[in-house]
Amino acid sequence: MKRAWAYSCTLALSAILVGCGKDDSRTTTQEPGAPASQAAAPLGQAASDTLAASHPQGQSVLAVVTHAQLPAEASETFRLIKAGGPYPFSEDGVLFRNSDALLPQHPRGYYHAYTVRTPGAADRGKRRIICGGLRRQTSDCYYTDDYYVSFKRVAQ
Repeated sequence: MKRAWAYSCTLALSAILVGCGKDDSRTTTQEPGAPASQAAAPLGQAASDTLAASHPQGQSVLAVVTHAQLPAEASETFRLIKAGGPYPFSEDGVLFRNSDALLPQHPRGYYHAYTVRTPGAADRGKRRIICGGLRRQTSDCYYTDDYYVSFKRVAQ
């Protein structure tokens, strides 16, 4: 019985993953005569008031946010990252696997996750900064306020 369940789950997951790579023409629009590289962003992002930046490998588009647009608590998180800690939570600085491939692809161990405090929250909250590269560097960082569902690249 366990094998049948595991096999069913594997098939379902495979179908989902295969479907993720499909181009969904319902989410983009393009001006007549415009080159394909200038196609509009997906509808959800088009409504965003932030700038869009292409993923280095051209696989996805991430919104861009400046330090000034981040919550005030993010400044303290960046300060701690640059100092190498000490961090307020033991989970800060742990490996972020990017298993959903929402961020640019890099070898395992490239990304690390850090908590951005949420005022009034009894736990760590949903806000995180993910930074890639060597520790204490903040040149390749991303912000999420929905616990890894979506990301915005933090502009330098």
